[in-house]
Amino acid sequence: MIRPAAIQDLPAIEKVYAAARAYMVQSGNPHQWGDSHPARATLESDIEKGDLYVCEVDGEIRGAFALLFGTDPTYSYIEDGAWPNEKPYATIHRIASDGQIKGIFTKCFEYALTRADEIRIDTHHDNKTMQHVVSKHGFRRCGIIYLANGDPRIAYQYSKE
Repeated sequence: MIRPAAIQDLPAIEKVYAAARAYMVQSGNPHQWGDSHPARATLESDIEKGDLYVCEVDGEIRGAFALLFGTDPTYSYIEDGAWPNEKPYATIHRIASDGQIKGIFTKCFEYALTRADEIRIDTHHDNKTMQHVVSKHGFRRCGIIYLANGDPRIAYQYSKE
């Protein structure tokens, strides 16, 4: 079950992100989130704005993600490719699983599809797991975008047709 995150969910959400960071390091992607991303303040802000969601399985929080609507400034410039269209879109950010249950991405993605026809997502060059998962779910690689700090990310878009 996907539902909006509440402030009292923070300890469980932080455990999900800690498990995801450990998995990233273990799978050869130590730089995308480092030791502390996303910051607690970011999660609190996402919750306050209604942008953070949790994925519960058997009453336990097993995943978390931000679902943002509207233009994402980091997607305004893209190189080595192009966006397939300029239709309104939602963006999935900070998606994570605690690794205990398979299919968390699918559950989160299916929820996002109930809210938007166009979905964008990006990931680090070293995040082979996420690259595989988004491709498997029909996302198309569109090019390279840059975060506010200048770090490059591979950008994808899914178009419901």
